[in-house]
Amino acid sequence: MSAKSAISKEIFAPLDERMLGAVQVKRRTKKKIPFLATGGQGEYLTYICLSAIQADMKLSPEEKAITEFEPDKRTGEEGRNGVDGHRVTNKKPTQASITKVKQFEGSTSFVRRSQWMLEQLRQVNGIDPNRDSAEFDLLFENAFDQWVASTASEKCTFFQILHHTCQRYLTDRKPEFINCQSKIMGGNSILHSAADSVTSAVQKASQALNERGERLGRAEEKTEDMKNSAQQFAETAHKLAMKHKC
Repeated sequence: MSAKSAISKEIFAPLDERMLGAVQVKRRTKKKIPFLATGGQGEYLTYICLSAIQADMKLSPEEKAITEFEPDKRTGEEGRNGVDGHRVTNKKPTQASITKVKQFEGSTSFVRRSQWMLEQLRQVNGIDPNRDSAEFDLLFENAFDQWVASTASEKCTFFQILHHTCQRYLTDRKPEFINCQSKIMGGNSILHSAADSVTSAVQKASQALNERGERLGRAEEKTEDMKNSAQQFAETAHKLAMKHKC
C-alpha cells in the first residue's frame, strides 16, 4: 500500500472523508523554533492533503473531471485518470479541507496536524509559470507556508485537483492562482489533450477535403479543355473534308 493510500485509509476514512489528492513536501525555508522548545520527535515526512465529505450527486459529462480519487477495489492499481492507486469518481464535495499530515521517523502511522477549510485558502502560488517547478506557496487567512514538492509532476497533479475542486466547490470567494502553468489552470489535462486531438483530426480532414476539391476542380478544367480541343479538331477536320470535296 502506498503512503497516500495509507493516509487516506488511516486519517480520512474514519471520519467519513475522502482524500482527493496529496503531495509530499518539504519546507523551502526552515521554520523558526523557540530556543526553549524541547522534546522534538525527530525527522518526519510531510504531506499536504486535500479531502472532502461527499454527497452523491449526478454530474454532467463536462463536470466529470478530476473531482475525487477513490481506491480501485479490484486491482488497487493506478487508473488512466487516477493517481497513486486512485480513480476518478463523479461525487461532488460538500465540505472540503486542506490538512497537513506527518509521518515521524521510525513510525508506520500518520498524524494529522494543521487543517484549514478550503474557504480559508486565499492564494496558491506556482512560483514559475514558464517551467515545471516543484516549488509552491499556500496562503491562508491565518497562515503562510513555502513548500517544495517531491517532484514537479506531483505538484502539477495536486494543483490540477485543487484548482478543479475550488472551481466546483467554492461559489463565492475563490482563491487566487498565480504563477501557474496553463496546463494547471486548464483543469483536466487529459480532457484538453483529447479535445486538441479531435480538433487536429477535424483540421486534417478539412484540409484533405479541400485538397480533394482542388484536384477535382483541376480535373474538371482538364476535361473541359479536352472537350474544347476535340470540338475544334472536329470542326477543322470537317472544313478540310469540305475543301477537298470541292
